[in-house]
Amino acid sequence: MPVRRATFRLYPNKKQSAILRYHRKLHKDLYNAAVSNRFTQYQRFAHRVDYIEQQNSLPAFKEVWPEYKECNCMTLQATLKRVDYAFQRWFKGLGKRPRYKSIRHYSGWTYPSKTGWKVHTTGDNGYLELAKIGSIQMRGKARNWGTPTTCTIVYRNGKWYASITVNLTELQAAARQTDFGAVGIDFGCKSALAITDGENHSFVEAPKFLRNAEKKIKHLSKDKRRKVAPLRKKKQKGSSRWKKAQARISKATRKVANQRANWVHQVATEIVRCNSFVATEKLEVSKMTRKAQKGKRKKQKAGLNKSILDVGFGMLRSAIEYKVVEAGGVFVEVPTRKVKPSQTCPNCGHQHKKTLDQRVHKCSECNFEMDRDLAAALVMLLWAQGKLPGFETSLVDADATSSTSGTRKRKQAGSQKQLGQLKRQKSATKLTGLDAKTSPSTK
Repeated sequence: MPVRRATFRLYPNKKQSAILRYHRKLHKDLYNAAVSNRFTQYQRFAHRVDYIEQQNSLPAFKEVWPEYKECNCMTLQATLKRVDYAFQRWFKGLGKRPRYKSIRHYSGWTYPSKTGWKVHTTGDNGYLELAKIGSIQMRGKARNWGTPTTCTIVYRNGKWYASITVNLTELQAAARQTDFGAVGIDFGCKSALAITDGENHSFVEAPKFLRNAEKKIKHLSKDKRRKVAPLRKKKQKGSSRWKKAQARISKATRKVANQRANWVHQVATEIVRCNSFVATEKLEVSKMTRKAQKGKRKKQKAGLNKSILDVGFGMLRSAIEYKVVEAGGVFVEVPTRKVKPSQTCPNCGHQHKKTLDQRVHKCSECNFEMDRDLAAALVMLLWAQGKLPGFETSLVDADATSSTSGTRKRKQAGSQKQLGQLKRQKSATKLTGLDAKTSPSTK
């Protein structure tokens, strides 16, 4: 069954805001206590604590700390699940060592089942009812609305949000319309996108939201440096003027992020409206924006990194992918190291290395001439269609995602449902072993 996520802005009153902040602090403290428990048990007693052991200790934990009785028990389990997920990622080499979180870096908590909350809406505004907190007005509009399953309360930039996942029917999930076009897309900094279907070519210029707001943000940052900043090692709090200056900077950067997100969704929707087959390059943004080493054009690399992040390559690629799949189309990521789109001629398949300052592709073999970005986009489209001269297309090498293939496979630490099944299996195994020991012999 297709699953979608809808985010609504919450408008709690003064009393509800205080309760929400208190619950957020409790969940942050529980997270840190669970992390500390795992490290302490292993360092002192060589005992590896798992999620089920910590979950089973919650009743005793609430007896020692009675304030946690105000929280829904399922939300406490979900917080422990976050800890387990962080440790599983660390064990698999997918993330860093889990760290203690301050309240500034702890966003909120999750209701993993339908208990403890209820939403009164049909997808357009409404009310969110939370146990022991009350009914909170919310505003927002979900494109598709179905059966609510989970709810996450998030505090971000001084505002409260509710992120609700809903289950949809196949008919509801197929609401997005698309055409039968096929395009290749190349990402860039000057032109954010170079799009071609083989005959028609177009460019989408980079909006440069961060570049346009950079002067204002620098001015605000300079003003903040004149104020008394917090020094946590010396237990010195920041002045009220420093907090106000920080709030102004947060507002400016938040506006840039909202502008970028709005632009990304508009561009992705326009592409998917006309095309059901999209081929693009496989991006590794974290490696592309890695800092330069000493003495290796450090200032130029920093400017390039800022341009890449200003466009939002990762956001744009993800938005196009999920919108294409949602509409029933196919999204293909071409293996860049194998095909080398920017070095390959779309007309004959000949590869010739070019520097970044060469913005026009001119093949030395067949004299084919074209804009470099458009040529790369055409190479990716032809490769995905199996029409690129000198190359054999293998979708095993590519990352092809479609509405029939399901979502991309990812390494997971297990969901609440999977952990519940594991717990029941362990209980059944213990009972079976007990029966085998106590049952009379049949011999």
